[in-house]
Amino acid sequence: MPLRPGHCYRHFGTPPYTRKEYIKSIPQVQIPKFDMGNTRGNFDLTVKVIVQLPGQIRMNALEAARLAAYRYLNKKIGESNFHLKLVTYPHHILRENKMMAVAGADRLQDGMRLSFGTPIGRAARVYPGQCILFVRVSEKNLEVAKEALRRAASKLPLPSRIVIEQKKAAS
Repeated sequence: MPLRPGHCYRHFGTPPYTRKEYIKSIPQVQIPKFDMGNTRGNFDLTVKVIVQLPGQIRMNALEAARLAAYRYLNKKIGESNFHLKLVTYPHHILRENKMMAVAGADRLQDGMRLSFGTPIGRAARVYPGQCILFVRVSEKNLEVAKEALRRAASKLPLPSRIVIEQKKAAS
């Protein structure tokens, strides 16, 4: 069975690699926006995607989830009727020890000697119960928000669930 892209980076067993002052050629964050929609709107409900297992989520998976939710919400209820926020940020820098797969490669490279690796991307380390992204909507748009977050959760490599929270009443 062939490995899926990102399969090798889903789980972590090493300390986070985040010290930017020691890393040359850091990959840029490919997520253009973390806040979308009507950020100042007054909404009744908050619908969240909560991760259930610890792991790493690559930045391209976070961007795919954000884009899927945003496009569905924008098409169904319009830009001014929701506030979508991506909460997690990909701080951890992923490394890869590149190997050649050609004839005579054993004479050209060192195998696992000095195999620290070069930066190839970023990932967010998440833990059980952590919120990945949320949508604030009014009561009438609840089903649309749930469907948007279901579509977004399908882009993530870890199992997750959708939680609905009511707005706290002002006292």
